[in-house]
Amino acid sequence: IGIFVELGIEKLRVTGGEPLLRNDLPQLLGMLNSIKGIDDLTLTTNGYLLSQFAQPLKDAGLSRITVSLDSMDDEIFKAMNGRGFTTERVLECIQKAADVGLSPIKINCVVQKGVNDHTIVDLARHFKEAGHIVRYIEYMDVGNRNGWRSEHVVSAEDIVARIDAEMPLEPAESNYQGEVASRYRYKDGSGEIGVIASVTKPFCGDCTRVRLSTD
Repeated sequence: IGIFVELGIEKLRVTGGEPLLRNDLPQLLGMLNSIKGIDDLTLTTNGYLLSQFAQPLKDAGLSRITVSLDSMDDEIFKAMNGRGFTTERVLECIQKAADVGLSPIKINCVVQKGVNDHTIVDLARHFKEAGHIVRYIEYMDVGNRNGWRSEHVVSAEDIVARIDAEMPLEPAESNYQGEVASRYRYKDGSGEIGVIASVTKPFCGDCTRVRLSTD
């Protein structure tokens, strides 16, 4: 990471797998945070263990957090995460993250046609009221693991249209060049959503990210 900072990297995201399964994660984040030049240290998690880690992660220098939550419907969410995780526990963990000052909190939702697409407006409404940012991700091919088929994709355009019909949206400018999510803000000024059109509008051409694997 020190070498990458010398080459201009300023933002660092710890992801996985599930990074909270690593017992010494706060120590690792503290080491990363000590590298001069890192302006934004963030982490993506399924949120299941977040309550016990939120304060130690904040103390170690974590700036903000992204939590995966594909639906507010408990049965749908349990089916999609494949582990029987409930929405209640994840929502409690999100609140804990907010309480310790991790901000902004982003919620990642992978949208799959016929599975959870009928619940995306409810998800938007809930986190609009809570003040967090939902980012909807087109269901994408991840090799041979998820049985991906193109007919399972709900386009980013359709996702925006469905939410806009209930809670009017308008496009917002990107925060930086190469930002993967297209931003839309609520016209009433109460927040924003993002959509990641990884299938219908691939953005590899101006991607500025480097992934460093544990291998």
